[in-house]
Amino acid sequence: MTEMTKEQFVELLRPLAVALRGFDCDQRDAAAAAERLLPFRGAAVTAVRKAAEAAIASAWLLPKENAGIRFGRVAKDLEGFSVDAVLMDQPGPKHRHPNGEIDFCFAQAGTPKFDGRAEGYVIYGKDTTHVPTVQGGTMLILYFLPGGAIEFLTS
Repeated sequence: MTEMTKEQFVELLRPLAVALRGFDCDQRDAAAAAERLLPFRGAAVTAVRKAAEAAIASAWLLPKENAGIRFGRVAKDLEGFSVDAVLMDQPGPKHRHPNGEIDFCFAQAGTPKFDGRAEGYVIYGKDTTHVPTVQGGTMLILYFLPGGAIEFLTS
C-alpha cells in the first residue's frame, strides 16, 4: 500500500471514530463489544492497519521518540476522540484514563503482547491507570482517547 498523507489517514480513521462515539469503556468485556461493533479483521480496521503500517517510516505518524518508544498525535479531535500512534517494544509512561481508552493493537514483530494481551482490542475503563507495556516483540498501537483525556503520572 502506498503511504497516504496524515489528512487522508485521519479521514480513514473517521468511520472508526464515528462507530465508537458513545462507546462504554466500562462495560463488561468491552473488547468483545468493540469486536462486535468494528471487527478487528474487518475491512475498516484492516484498511487502517495497512495505512498505519505503510506510514511507520513517514514524518507524520511517529515523529517523536523517547527512550526507544516512537509516538505521535494523529488527530487532536476526531469525532470526540484524540488519536495517538505509538510503536513500542517495552514499557511506556504511567498514565490515567479519565474517560477510558480504546486501543487498536497491531503486532509488528515477534509475538508481542500489550499489557499481557495479544493483538486486537485493549480497552481501559474510566479512571484506570497503567504502565503500558509491550513484551515479546513490537506493537503498533492506535489510542483513541474519549475527550482527548489523559493524565501522565510520575509515580
